[in-house]
This record gives sequence, C-alpha cells and structure tokens, in this order.
Amino acid sequence: MAPSSAAFRFRLAADVRYSDVDAAGHVHHARALVFFEEARAAYWRDVVGRASIDDIDYVIAEASVRWHARIEWPATLEVCARVSAVGRKHFHMEYEVRSRAGERLVTGHTVQVMYDYAARSSKPVPPEVRAAIAAFEGPLAGDADAGVAHEVHGL
Repeated sequence: MAPSSAAFRFRLAADVRYSDVDAAGHVHHARALVFFEEARAAYWRDVVGRASIDDIDYVIAEASVRWHARIEWPATLEVCARVSAVGRKHFHMEYEVRSRAGERLVTGHTVQVMYDYAARSSKPVPPEVRAAIAAFEGPLAGDADAGVAHEVHGL
C-alpha cells in the first residue's frame, strides 16, 4: 500500500503540458516516470545538495508506476517524493502525484544504485549523502541491498 501524502516532506509543482496528452485525451502513461524524474532531480539538488548534472552519481535499477486516476490537461500537479530506505549501495524512493484538489493520481517507486561512471561499477552510498537524507527524512530502513537487481550491466 502506498503511503499517504502526509508521509512526504518533499513536494514539487509540475505543470501538465499540452504535449503530455495522448490520443485518448489524457496524459500519456509514460509521463509519470518523467514527473518522478523531475522530483528525484530536485530532491537530489535541494535535499542532498548536489546541483550539477555531474553530481548525479546513481543509475535507475528498478521502477514501478501505478495509475489511480486520469490526468488531464491543463493541470498543475503536486509531485511528492521521499527516500524510504538506504542500503549499502542503493536507495529506494517513493512518489505520489496529486491534483490541486488533493486527488491521488499516480504512485510509484524507484530503486537507484550509486554508480561510479569512470569505473563503470556500483559504489557505496557516500556518507554525506546518507547523512543528508537522514537529516531530512529522519531514521530510515536499511536493507543491505537485499532484492535489488545488481545484475544489470554489472551493477
């Protein structure tokens, strides 16, 4: 079950653009991942303190999306994000997209694996990243990387 919006301290406004609408007249299903990505990048910048594109030192290992209601244009959405667990080399993020009226539209989850692009391999979550997340979110679950798909590209 997805957490309630009260569980999310990080929130980002996202406008639905006309180009987001598909032939059926609502936002295309793939756009949810873009909303998640925008919130994740803002979280990384605002919470973790890494503002440059070069500071993004993780890769996506897993993503899931659940649609609860149609999103139509025009709209301004509230995209909520949080880190729910930090392992040795990865962290889990949860997302919730709501309408201005508070209707839950989309929920989802991603797993990010810390990645050293120069070495082309996974790496431990840096202590300063772990500390910044814990300072913002409070105590988190740590699951020692159980259940994460590390097989992808040698992760």
